[in-house]
Amino acid sequence: MKIIIAGAGRIGSSVAEALVAKGHDLTIIENDPDTVLGISNNVDAICVSGNATNPNVLRDAGAEEADIILAITQHDEVNMLCGITAMKLGTKQAIVRVRDPQYTAGEAHLLSDLFGFSLIINPEYECAKQISRLLRFPGASRVHSFSHGSIEIAEHHVAAGSMLSDTALKDLEKISGVKVLVSLIERDHEAIIPKGNITFKEGDTLSLTGSDADLRKFFSACNAYKNKVKSTLIVGGGTTSVYLARMLTKIGISVTVIEKDRSRCEALCDLIPDCRIVCGDATMSEVLIEEGVRTTDSFVALTDDDGENIITSIYAHKCGAKRIVTLVAHEHFTEVAESSELDSVVTPKSTVVDQIISYVEGTSNSQGYSFDLLYRLADGKAEAIELRIEEQEGLTGIPLKSLKLNKDILIVGIVRGGKTILPDGDSVLLPGDHIIVSAKAGIVRSAEDLLL
Repeated sequence: MKIIIAGAGRIGSSVAEALVAKGHDLTIIENDPDTVLGISNNVDAICVSGNATNPNVLRDAGAEEADIILAITQHDEVNMLCGITAMKLGTKQAIVRVRDPQYTAGEAHLLSDLFGFSLIINPEYECAKQISRLLRFPGASRVHSFSHGSIEIAEHHVAAGSMLSDTALKDLEKISGVKVLVSLIERDHEAIIPKGNITFKEGDTLSLTGSDADLRKFFSACNAYKNKVKSTLIVGGGTTSVYLARMLTKIGISVTVIEKDRSRCEALCDLIPDCRIVCGDATMSEVLIEEGVRTTDSFVALTDDDGENIITSIYAHKCGAKRIVTLVAHEHFTEVAESSELDSVVTPKSTVVDQIISYVEGTSNSQGYSFDLLYRLADGKAEAIELRIEEQEGLTGIPLKSLKLNKDILIVGIVRGGKTILPDGDSVLLPGDHIIVSAKAGIVRSAEDLLL
């Protein structure tokens, strides 16, 4: 597909790398000459220097025949005007980044209907949704929802002393008493599609598939389930914190927000009136102790300083905070955070990249089959994909054990008529099913790719 990206910041450059890797024809518009030089050295794409709202710049970038434009600069108004102008010139679809908190899900749909945008993305909102799922799902380091929440993939780290360490995959249901499927194992930076004879090791990250209830039962049986979250201490009063606080208070979780800027604290009192707002410096231990870091059910570090987020999270861990989520914007800090015994590390960039790639790849699929969702697993080395199944000879109506499936894929879930099925060898695929597939990156783009 011919794709234009307007804005080559952290998210734009990551999306560009992912799209080029998948074979798309890419042009990037960026106003800053230094940024243009940097991305032109790292990404195999045409770079156009200029204002992305200028029709002549858009024409130079190929807007008259482009399939999609991704307007993801730092400025909402620029993005909306860029998307509108590109579509007027002939671009078929526009994906627009809008960050303003006043545009909640309902207002975003209104913008889409009004201006014809195909997708509106909000990094802060998506990040808050991910954190909310983690707080509602103790025991997981990351959670991916499929088929409107009917089935989930929860990532779980096998820690030292875990009863899962040295357990064979084939014995998993026997020791837990619950049927869940292991869709992927990340071990030593390698993505492994598991087979029955594999044994889990300390340090593995398992991607576990099941319903919400069954995954909770599984974690509880494996002594990995933490108590239900009833209170949250959030450090940082930015946009993500506002979104998250609203989500949590709606489900009855008590929220305290610590923010060191007094004027921002005053604004927060109006934005999230149901929360307790504390004006203070969370890098000072006495502030955290006074605000209950030793007794809170969960601690979320959401400042715009990665170092501060990591340090305060480590301190919260040492104080006994039961559930810790740490925001890390820069990838080079991710390994530091993950090696510090922190429960979950969330990177807004990867959340948004997954959302964009899922949409673009689904749109680019010209076959009679398409997928609804795509999440990257194991740092992009594998994917979890939701596919819609139509009648196909050699695939539908045949037991899975009799299918000639690609060895690098695993069918880990079937949603049929609202019912979730964790498949075994006797399960069959029927037209109309939605299936969840775990696969090495780039292998599956339609149902036809399931077969050898």
